[in-house]
Amino acid sequence: MNYSEIQTGENDLLVVVDMQEDFVRGALGTPEAQAMLADAAGFIRGFRGKKVFTMDTHGEDYLATQEGKNLPVPHTVKGSGGWQLMPEIKALVAEGDTVLEKGSFGSLALAETVRRRHYDNIYFLGVCTGICVISNAVIAKAADPEAVIHILAGLCACVSPESHRTALEAMRLLQMKIEE
Repeated sequence: MNYSEIQTGENDLLVVVDMQEDFVRGALGTPEAQAMLADAAGFIRGFRGKKVFTMDTHGEDYLATQEGKNLPVPHTVKGSGGWQLMPEIKALVAEGDTVLEKGSFGSLALAETVRRRHYDNIYFLGVCTGICVISNAVIAKAADPEAVIHILAGLCACVSPESHRTALEAMRLLQMKIEE
């Protein structure tokens, strides 16, 4: 799909999920995340509504946390190189955009952002489709059930192509539009 053909408006929201070094080129990076980076940047650049960028954020005690015990790969430790947004993405964060640090898969601050105002459409891109993208898409759907949730499938990546497809099918069941 050519994502530049999607017409977005002033009452739309784009959620850019965890487009950080560790998820693209670093500790948990994948070839799929690297391959979609330029197209994701292009979509962000052309988006006309409000933008929210989430950042997975952990402390030095990550391995002692519930997540760290289940995924014992230190990543996105606040202040580290792997925590930083990809340069191609960071360059697109503009005045008026929101950057949310989140310590878990989903962001309750995102729920509050969405709840404050009704959006016609909420678009999602980023990583990891089967963990943080799906978690935040479900949160947004709960916060604004009448907004149309769009998942930009080609601008998302997961730990494997199979887990990416599984997450897309789960979101389709949740009445989200999968844009492929």
